[in-house]
Amino acid sequence: LASLIFQLRAQNQVLKKGVVDEQANSASLKEQLKMKDQSLRKLQQEMDSLSFRNQQLAKRVELLQDELALSEARGKKNKKSAESSSQLSQEQKSVFNEDLQKKIEENERLHILFFEADEQHKRLEAELRTRLEVLETDAAQHQAVVDSLTRKYTDTIEKLQNDKAKLEIKSQTLEREAKDCRLRTEECQQQLKNLQAALGSRLEESLCIINEKIPFNDTKSNRYNALNVPLHNRRYQLKLRDLAGQALAFVQELVTALLNFHTYTEQKVQIFPIDSATDTISPLNQKFSQYLHENASYVRPLEEGMLQLFESITEDTVTVLETAVKLKAFSEHLASYLCFLRKILPYQLKSLEEECESSLCTAALRARNMDLHRDMKRLTAVFEKLHTYVSLLALPSTKPEGLLRTNYNLVFTNIATSLHGFHDTLKDISKHYSQKATLEQDVPTATQKLITTNDCILSSVVALTNGVGKIASFFSNNLDHFTTSLSYGPKGGTEFISPLSAECMLQYKKKAVAYMKSLKKPCADSVPYEEALANRRVLLSSTESREGLAQQVQQSLEKIAKLEQEKEHWMLEAQLAKIKLEKENQKLKNSLSGHLTETVQVCSVLPNVAEQKKEIAEKSPREPIKSTSLVIFRLLKINICLLKFLLCQAPDAESREDLIKNHYMSRIAELTSHLQLADSKSVHFHAECRALAKRLSLAEKSKESLTEELKLASQNISRLQASKISYEDQLSMMSDHLCSMNETLTKQREEIDTLKMTSK
Repeated sequence: LASLIFQLRAQNQVLKKGVVDEQANSASLKEQLKMKDQSLRKLQQEMDSLSFRNQQLAKRVELLQDELALSEARGKKNKKSAESSSQLSQEQKSVFNEDLQKKIEENERLHILFFEADEQHKRLEAELRTRLEVLETDAAQHQAVVDSLTRKYTDTIEKLQNDKAKLEIKSQTLEREAKDCRLRTEECQQQLKNLQAALGSRLEESLCIINEKIPFNDTKSNRYNALNVPLHNRRYQLKLRDLAGQALAFVQELVTALLNFHTYTEQKVQIFPIDSATDTISPLNQKFSQYLHENASYVRPLEEGMLQLFESITEDTVTVLETAVKLKAFSEHLASYLCFLRKILPYQLKSLEEECESSLCTAALRARNMDLHRDMKRLTAVFEKLHTYVSLLALPSTKPEGLLRTNYNLVFTNIATSLHGFHDTLKDISKHYSQKATLEQDVPTATQKLITTNDCILSSVVALTNGVGKIASFFSNNLDHFTTSLSYGPKGGTEFISPLSAECMLQYKKKAVAYMKSLKKPCADSVPYEEALANRRVLLSSTESREGLAQQVQQSLEKIAKLEQEKEHWMLEAQLAKIKLEKENQKLKNSLSGHLTETVQVCSVLPNVAEQKKEIAEKSPREPIKSTSLVIFRLLKINICLLKFLLCQAPDAESREDLIKNHYMSRIAELTSHLQLADSKSVHFHAECRALAKRLSLAEKSKESLTEELKLASQNISRLQASKISYEDQLSMMSDHLCSMNETLTKQREEIDTLKMTSK
């Protein structure tokens, strides 16, 4: 990269020098153009002066001709004077004619020179302009190259700097990781020493126990160990089911691609080289199309066989080659499809040969057909290999002696190799089909239907290639898993176990599960998990309002204590009122005469009391209560007036006591209702205050964010104002420059006008 940067810098300097030279050349050419313009203006001025001189001479000739005519008229009167004047006129005329001839020749010569100079100037100007344009384009190209190179260099430099920084960071992290790894290795070595010591002691103890307590160990002998029940590897079963599911998806994609390929091939046979809609196709292609029409009955069973194999692999089964019975069905379906391929292969090859013999087939198209001829043979051979190896894998489930366990790894490796060969063959088919499709589009009789069918065939071949590539990579990646666990057996055993051991092991497993279920006691009912989560959310949401509820409870307790105190106070007041009532009853009995006057006063007071009650009832919802003591005092006045009226109305003492009791009970009920209403309002106001406090905190936060945004906006405004001032200064300067240019233009126009006037 450093050498590349140096080379690019050297090239950049050379380009800069070239750009500078071209700019100097363009400047010199501009100066030459200005000089030529000045010379052209001088020649134009000379031409104007010569034309003016010619006009003067023409006028002079006219005047002389007029004088000659006058002199001839006068010659009739005086012959002598006429002869002398004629001689003079002839001399003058000859002189004038000579001058005129000279002027005409000079004018003609000047015209020719001017025309030649003008033509030469125009030609030179055109050449210079074209050269200037070429130089400007070259300069622009050089400048663009320089800019692109500078950008490229800056990008590469930034990339290198970033890579350098990343590498430095990576080196630092690797150093830290190396230090950590050293520390870990030391710790692991220490732990390993401790574990070796512990395991050595435990091994000695276990060996002593085995030698003392176990009289017979059947795991030492492979023949006896073969009679033990093998273990069930659940993790291996789950992994194998997952792999079978992936293989099923890949086989489904392969089946879809094969169906599309055979169907579109059938359509192609019906269209090219002879369209069945306009003419009859050959008997060979008819038979080939008929066989291709039956492709679904041979391709669909492949998917069904793979699905049955996938469904046979479960968590509770032991799946190895000896127990995979459904693999035999898949092998049979593959054999039937191979028979189908063998049946259609001769017709396909003959169809390609017939297409090559057609008059529409070019040499390039014939070569592509022959390539496909070879590819189809290779495709059938690849399917034959795959069928051979799959049928070998299906042998252990039907005939265990048909395939030795030592050959399992070789069979799986050959299947992986065959799949990669299958993928390579399909790549070649896709390549040759794409070339053939492009060549068939150039055929004069190619229709839109043929082009569409070719595109469909090409897309199906591409899908088939991708599907086979996925299967090949999948099989190669999981080849180790397929080859490591090919059989099952007891722990420590090396001999092969028959499939009957698997059934025995599964029966024991089911019995153990049933026994564990019988031992397992049902758990007590508990809160469901979702309900517990909901309750937890409610508790978490209520933690915020816990303090507020505690304050409300404390306030309510304080209010209850105050109400109890007021209750005791009013009970004392009621007792005093009873005593006063008894005294008043005695006084009333003694003074019957004052009863009438008092009733009249009470009657006059009663409407005032009702009016006061109405006023208080109207004011209570409209205005808030400012002082509870003032309200209570007014209510006491009203109650006393009512008591006096009731006492006056009551006939005896018992009825008066009942009236007083009912009156106080109703008043207490009203006061309690007012108190409850006030409590509810206070709670509502407290909640509103808390909500307003939260809103205030949010508003303060938003205010802080808005102040920050305002600061940024003010900074932007100040920047914009500064840029505005700079732009205004530039505009004022430009306007001044334009004014000065206008003044110079007006002066030049005035000078031109004056020169024109003087020339006239």
